[in-house]
Amino acid sequence: MARMQTPSEQIAGSLDLSAVMDALSTRRPVFHSEADFQFAFAQSIVAADPTIEVRLEARPTSDGAEYVDLACWTESSRTLIEFKYATAGWRGTDPYAEAYTLRNHAAYDLARRFFVQDISRLERLTSERDDTNGIAIMLTNEPSLWANDGRETSRDAHFRVHEGQALTGHLVWGTGDSPQHDQHLRGTYTTSWRDYSELEGPKGSFRWLGVAVNPANPTATELGG
Repeated sequence: MARMQTPSEQIAGSLDLSAVMDALSTRRPVFHSEADFQFAFAQSIVAADPTIEVRLEARPTSDGAEYVDLACWTESSRTLIEFKYATAGWRGTDPYAEAYTLRNHAAYDLARRFFVQDISRLERLTSERDDTNGIAIMLTNEPSLWANDGRETSRDAHFRVHEGQALTGHLVWGTGDSPQHDQHLRGTYTTSWRDYSELEGPKGSFRWLGVAVNPANPTATELGG
């Protein structure tokens, strides 16, 4: 039975994120870079609903001091989206014979921290308008990001995003001696990973995680389940 979608899980109040990712995975099962992922995602939105306006690296605040990876909107609804593409090393071809060489990012603790930072930023950027929601997306072929390795003493212990993890409240980075890296989340976000694509060779399995931020409902839900 399909899970009912809430307004926070919609892109510009029109498209379900899971449906966009499913369609995108058929056409683009892997990407050369995060920018490639962002551009292809924006193209998929326009293809699915041409009434949605999309802008890459948009500046949603009145002072233009910050930008988001992608802004999508209609006359009545707006969605701000942040992307993370944290890859492990992989080389091969997609089903359409296009060759790819993905670099190994290695610092996956930082990938976790930056993803949680995206959630925190989206909470802030969407808090002033009831017609605006946010979505943070991570796509990866690194299993340690979706699996719980049981390490509770690592510096990213509060930032881990493995399956079923609850992210909420004040999250401390490391031993607490780097407060500039701490994050505070108003909402509660339970992580739920979803399969994206399956390619040949080691590290050929890709999965994605989406977290929806809805200012009208600070206690948010997971995506991808």
